[in-house]
Amino acid sequence: MRHFLDIDDLQPSDLARILNLATTRNPPPVLAGKGASLLFEKPSARTRSSTEMAVVQLGGHPTYIGPAEVGLDERESVEDVTRTLACYSAVIGARVFDHRTVKRMAAVSAVPVINLLSDAAHPTQAVADLLTIRAARGHLEGRVLAYVGDANNMARSLAYAAGLSGMAVRIASPPGYEFSEADLRRMRRRGCEPVQVQKPAEAVSGADVVYTDVWTSMGQEEEAEQRRKDFAGFRVDRRLMARAAAGAVFMHCLPAHRGEEVASTVMDGPSSLVWPQAANRMHAARGLLLWLMEQV
Repeated sequence: MRHFLDIDDLQPSDLARILNLATTRNPPPVLAGKGASLLFEKPSARTRSSTEMAVVQLGGHPTYIGPAEVGLDERESVEDVTRTLACYSAVIGARVFDHRTVKRMAAVSAVPVINLLSDAAHPTQAVADLLTIRAARGHLEGRVLAYVGDANNMARSLAYAAGLSGMAVRIASPPGYEFSEADLRRMRRRGCEPVQVQKPAEAVSGADVVYTDVWTSMGQEEEAEQRRKDFAGFRVDRRLMARAAAGAVFMHCLPAHRGEEVASTVMDGPSSLVWPQAANRMHAARGLLLWLMEQV
């Protein structure tokens, strides 16, 4: 059984196949008469809407399951919830706090499990990002992606995706917010050697893509004040974008805190691909579902 827990579960050929399937104009109804269980420990606008619509476009029926309905490891174990959902659905998507939860689900599931977000990874977003870059710049190989901010779950999955597709990655983070040595070893095994710097201008200089994310993610609210201090000088504004290559694009996985990690003049400016990027969440989910159904 194939699952999709992070980008580095894939081979380069798998990723290329998913990207191509995501752009299929008339996808086959591989989920006709079938259900898709979408379990959310963490709320979301884009993830829920895009995944539900992708399931519908493939002929399936999405079922949203909130945290109060299952009580993972409270009312029932993760394993028993997963076994139950697999009785009704052809695929299970899960947006969770702890990455170990999706690993436990995949270990017992009789159907494919998709990680819709965990503390370690955000792979569906990374697929949408590659779709967006490819559509805007024509190809991925040889492009330079600069990430400005916390080396978080989003940055991690994006680095894996970039490595698998032949892109170079630079990341600018304050001290204490960089990739760990374990992260770097894992990335090197998948063909990615990110350049880590502490000055945003150094990362962005000559880059084709400038990417950022919020400084404080869901579940880190108590750290918000300290993080604002630590990330001072890491805002993506027009002055920083001017250091990128001609025709460079700006990306953000959303939600954005305007005035913190990104200036509204960039978010709403001509280089911004934020809304095509959000739209591609649906296409990416559809491509992933088609690819997983090929493996069943």
